[in-house]
Amino acid sequence: MTTSEPGPQETAPTANAMRRALRRARDGVALDVSEAAVLLQARGGDLADLCATAARVRDAGLEAAGRPGVITYSRKVFIPLTRLCRDTCHYCTFVTVPGKLRRAGEGMYLSPDEVLEIARRGAELGCKEALFTLGDRPEDRWGEAREWLDAHGYDDTLAYVRAMAIRVLEETGLLPHLNPGVLSWTDLQRLKPVAPSMGMMLETTATRLWSEPGGPHHGSPDKEPAVRLRVLEDAGRSNVPFTTGILIGIGETYEERADSLFALRRTARAYHGIQEVIVQNFRAKPDTAMRGMPDAELEELAAAVAVTRVILGPAARIQAPPNLVDSEYALLIGAGIDDWGGVSPLTPDHVNPERPWPHIGELAERTAASGYTLRERLTIYPEFIHRGEPWLDPRVLPHVRALADPETGLAREDAVPAGLPWQEPDEGFAAAGRTDLHRTIDSEGRTTDRRDDFDEVYGDWEALREAAVPGMRPERADADVRAALAQAADDPTRLTDEQALALLHADGPALDALCRVADDVRRDTVGDDVTYIVTRNINFTNVCYTGCRFCAFAQRRTDADAYTLSLSQVADRARQAWDVGAVEVCMQGGIHPDLPGSAYFDIARAVKEGVPGMHVHAFSPMEVVNGATRTGMSVREWLTAAKEAGLDSIPGTAAEILDDDVRWILTKGKLPTATWVEVITTAHELGLRSSSTMMYGHVDQPRHWLGHLRLLAEIQQQTGGFTEFVTLPFIHTNAPVYLAGIARPGPTDRDNRAVTAMARLLLHPHIPNIQTSWVKLGTEGAAEMLRSGANDLGGTLMEETISRMAGSGYGSYRSVRDLVAIADAAGRPARARTTTYGEVPAERQRTAAEFDGHLPELLPVLGDA
Repeated sequence: MTTSEPGPQETAPTANAMRRALRRARDGVALDVSEAAVLLQARGGDLADLCATAARVRDAGLEAAGRPGVITYSRKVFIPLTRLCRDTCHYCTFVTVPGKLRRAGEGMYLSPDEVLEIARRGAELGCKEALFTLGDRPEDRWGEAREWLDAHGYDDTLAYVRAMAIRVLEETGLLPHLNPGVLSWTDLQRLKPVAPSMGMMLETTATRLWSEPGGPHHGSPDKEPAVRLRVLEDAGRSNVPFTTGILIGIGETYEERADSLFALRRTARAYHGIQEVIVQNFRAKPDTAMRGMPDAELEELAAAVAVTRVILGPAARIQAPPNLVDSEYALLIGAGIDDWGGVSPLTPDHVNPERPWPHIGELAERTAASGYTLRERLTIYPEFIHRGEPWLDPRVLPHVRALADPETGLAREDAVPAGLPWQEPDEGFAAAGRTDLHRTIDSEGRTTDRRDDFDEVYGDWEALREAAVPGMRPERADADVRAALAQAADDPTRLTDEQALALLHADGPALDALCRVADDVRRDTVGDDVTYIVTRNINFTNVCYTGCRFCAFAQRRTDADAYTLSLSQVADRARQAWDVGAVEVCMQGGIHPDLPGSAYFDIARAVKEGVPGMHVHAFSPMEVVNGATRTGMSVREWLTAAKEAGLDSIPGTAAEILDDDVRWILTKGKLPTATWVEVITTAHELGLRSSSTMMYGHVDQPRHWLGHLRLLAEIQQQTGGFTEFVTLPFIHTNAPVYLAGIARPGPTDRDNRAVTAMARLLLHPHIPNIQTSWVKLGTEGAAEMLRSGANDLGGTLMEETISRMAGSGYGSYRSVRDLVAIADAAGRPARARTTTYGEVPAERQRTAAEFDGHLPELLPVLGDA
């Protein structure tokens, strides 16, 4: 085990290297990891020089933030919800084992009464933050933890965290800050509505300290650096104000310490979600495996703080815990901190119990002695309060407003915390905004080509450009195309990945031959009929803060084109569709922060009550997860309840490309691939069938298409729940990721033909129906896809705003005659179908024929643009 001093592999920097690094820092030149590692070793006069630079950077940041000369802290209580953990960090005294808790007469978890007693006493002493501290998923290791949760009615530890956070909000008014360890993307969605902020220390990116026996994190699954970095990224994608930091002196080298700081900078730059960075010095504890390790010296801590400030810049909020600095307050202030973290007048630091908190009065005096004013903040930093949505969930917004100064965003020091109801926003399901957009999008268009928060809401565009480069790089396909075509014609199920890639790259005569093979397979599988469905799209709201960079549909609630339909409007549109022959309504909407998770049930019920015979095809996997996390239900429980409310099937949208490297370019906050798969497979298990989709032609390549199609085929073999595969060419015109100069201008004609043909071959025989999109391709384009392996045209739609807002020029409606004409153009007969590709009842067919499946008084029929 190495110590915090330079290990055998490290040599002290030369004087010349130190002078050069100090000069570059003074001049504001970007440092690299090697230069940062040099500066981490600054001592004496060199350290004073470094700290002077860091202090100037810090002061400039405070000036820009509107609080010059202010150093902040949070008045808090610690709530050690459980001291059990599945990890075994070698320096930790917080974590214990069930036997010790029993001998001490303590429970496996704090009881609700114990939690609320701590919070109430804290509120009486003027605290405004309730810091929930606990071990990672103890039920995975300790049967006693699992038994306690089962006995008290909680599915897992995080369910208990969520429940206690709500009770603290409602009964004391303290603001929860949650530190439950490693969280998945879905976990973050579960907890965001109950806490203004969350946190998890990165600690280090030195993988060897986790992977090698004897390392401080060996045997601790949650301390793998890649896992912890993924949590930071998911928190940024989910718009969660997040606290993180590094722990110095646990055996990392200076290069590894510098690398940790650069990793934090990359995440902060990409998502703008890190609200503070803690630089914490290791303190050896008795009765731990690392009790013999030397403590990190305070000069070493000061150098780490200063380098953190220089690397992260003036906008970063940097903290050093005041109970770990041995009264050297001036040294840390001089090194560039601007925050002392949480200080409790009631509870000890349960992680460092031997180090009592300083009295707040003393901390104010020590801060003033260095020329700064100590001010109280809340657990969520002022910058995030001022940003508002989507960083603050509407359910906790009243609690934050009750304690925050509306001008500064700092704590109102005269505010007395008091419990407030934790509830869904009052607005509910009320009609608002441009509710006629489904009609006027064709006649008047959208108000502007982009939102006015374009430069902030999607993350850092420059960082995104860098991240997109590897995925945009085309690859060669070296396999023999002729051999691949022969294999496809003989038995497409035996195509190798290399052969499939060669065919996805096919062009010219090879592409023509590929499409003929796919069309032959189509004919043999489903015959010549071109199917279509008489359906109505109902997009019940376009208010959304998810931050999908390909989406031009999403609006803020204050934008000119924003709208939300009332339940009665949704039901009316469903009745109108039924009256002209529809058998289905397809309903999806934005992730509106004010709509409760149960709103989806209300939508399904409203349609079924008005039109009992209508098939409700609704709610993408993203909406399913949103509903489940807001209600505190599991995905399975939520889907079961939705089915009982009238849901019949779900659209397999929100898939985009099922490759997270591509997804995180396309979207800031949408669900990851694994979660999409979980929702879809759970729906299938419950008897809710779904479509499957792929949006292509943006920052993807044929290798991504292949992986996506292979995954869909694998799911279908397991569940049999997909009704069709829908090709969705990327509409670029108004898409933010295109306007930012990152994405391609949609797929080429070659891409469309190759994707359609290869979908037919790679999904054969598991998904027999391949659908093309007239909305995105127009009449001629759709007819060409019918000659390239597709057999389905989708629906009449009656209204369509998502593609039209993105810039599609093919209108929002096609009549039955229009769809039949597309099939005619491909030389094929047309036939109406149901959602699940069954026979349409005769009465529905007659009504659709009578009205041609459209609403002429509401929706003009447009020809191709």
